Amino acid sequence: MKYEANSIDEYFELIPEERREVLTQIRKVISENIPPGFIETLNYGMPGYVIPHSIYPNGYHCDPKLPLPFINFASQKNFVAFYHMGIYADPQLLEWFISEYPTYCNSKLDMGKSCIRFKKMDDIPYILLGQLASKISVEEWISIYENKLKS
Repeated sequence: MKYEANSIDEYFELIPEERREVLTQIRKVISENIPPGFIETLNYGMPGYVIPHSIYPNGYHCDPKLPLPFINFASQKNFVAFYHMGIYADPQLLEWFISEYPTYCNSKLDMGKSCIRFKKMDDIPYILLGQLASKISVEEWISIYENKLKS
């Protein structure tokens, strides 16, 4: 579900009330844990954290005018989505996340390549999402990203 917002604040005004508190908590846990250098922005129509062009001028290979994405989150029709490019690109990080998930969450992991879907709003592992956000620095993400592009 896409919301036509021009800023993160506007995005939060447009999402359903019952999702606002959940996404506010996700935003807070990311901002408290993400390493320095990532910036918060509206990216692909949803809140996210990217590496700005001032640090990585090449931008995103799919559209170099866009900054290099790292984490996004969104209210979708039937779930809250948490997108983390690192778990798509780094098999060890993915393995760590999958092994830690049951410690923090009672529901079954519902996941795509980089998307973690939460259908139960009262069973979101905020602490684990914070840990995940902290695992890769800007420099590490650039290195992982460039290595994946070469292969």
